Amino acid sequence: MERRFRILLAAFICLNITLGTAFGQERTLDEIKVEAVHRAENGMYPLIGLDPADVKEAFQNIHTTDKDEWATAFMGVADRYMAEGKALEKTDPVKANADFIRAWRIYSFGRWPIPVSPKKQESYHKAIEAFLAHAHFWDPPLEVVHIPFEGKEIIGYVRLPKDAKGPVPMVIAVNGLDSRKEDLTESFSAILPFGVGFIAVDGPGTGQAPIKASETAERMLSRVIDYLQTRPEVDKSRIAFHGVSWGAYWATKMAVVERARLRGTSAQSPPIDTFFQEDFLRHSLLGNREYLFDQVPALMSICEGVSNVDELAKFLPKMSLVKQGILGKPMAPMLVIAGVKDTQVPISDIYLLLNNGDTPKDAWINPQGGHLGRQVKVWPDPLIFKQVIIPWILKTLDVSSQTAH
Repeated sequence: MERRFRILLAAFICLNITLGTAFGQERTLDEIKVEAVHRAENGMYPLIGLDPADVKEAFQNIHTTDKDEWATAFMGVADRYMAEGKALEKTDPVKANADFIRAWRIYSFGRWPIPVSPKKQESYHKAIEAFLAHAHFWDPPLEVVHIPFEGKEIIGYVRLPKDAKGPVPMVIAVNGLDSRKEDLTESFSAILPFGVGFIAVDGPGTGQAPIKASETAERMLSRVIDYLQTRPEVDKSRIAFHGVSWGAYWATKMAVVERARLRGTSAQSPPIDTFFQEDFLRHSLLGNREYLFDQVPALMSICEGVSNVDELAKFLPKMSLVKQGILGKPMAPMLVIAGVKDTQVPISDIYLLLNNGDTPKDAWINPQGGHLGRQVKVWPDPLIFKQVIIPWILKTLDVSSQTAH
């Protein structure tokens, strides 16, 4: 009996080790293909808005994990829509716009999660080109602004509500690790009818941002506030900030360091402290299956002076808002959004944030939600944005939700 028990125990331990190892490994290429199509079919990030047929077509030309091969395959599909859009721009603007949207999303997935090879860089540049071609049809128009910053520039997208009378409230929108300002610009266009404008910028280390993520990189975002205060169209007393994931980290920090100039900040799944510890990096982020693939390489790419996992493990603890002495200081009002089942940012970080500071916070915590609080088919990203984020921002900026026009 004792011998049998030992055999069963040994088998159980081996099974646990095997399962643990499998969780800590990146998906194989075949697994990525299956999961990506599944996500496209169900409107799941990072394939929201992509046609599964386009994804399958690109995958027919991807046989290895080579990054250039990946990007080339998706560009091959997107180039067709881009060419058709350009051909129809004057004769059929509605169809042309639809083509540009489709091309932008495919190019974006071609460079995902990070443009770290020549072809992925090309796909990223083409994604921006396709997005701006799409935005050309907008009324009110999109304004691309270039804000001088430490000898470089911050590139931002500004949209102001149409026919505004007097200075308007504004939102600063910042993306996460692998999304971009283009994604937030598309989303925040929904706030314009309420008389609120926005500026979207790439967060430190991402997209076209001039600096990498570091303990002091929020200075880049403070410069965006400086810029808004030079614009006569902007109500300087009504500026809010919204951040997604890594952008939510900056939103949380800005709620403290810029509390005098921000009416409030909304933060979707902000990493606070545990996220930045080496144990979480090695046991929860490496090979994370909620993330499609390459989360840790993407993290390494945005952080200043990091080129491998060991360097990342040393770098991340410095970003903790606890270690920096930020948490617990006076803060601007906040909306905190999260999912209890998030494997990318631990829910303990969210509870830590909610329990600190001097100002009551609003919280939207989905007990069945994953990263950003999203839940397949129940709480997809667009629904959270429409029903949770926009109403809170309008309330915080003293804008009536009944004034849409």
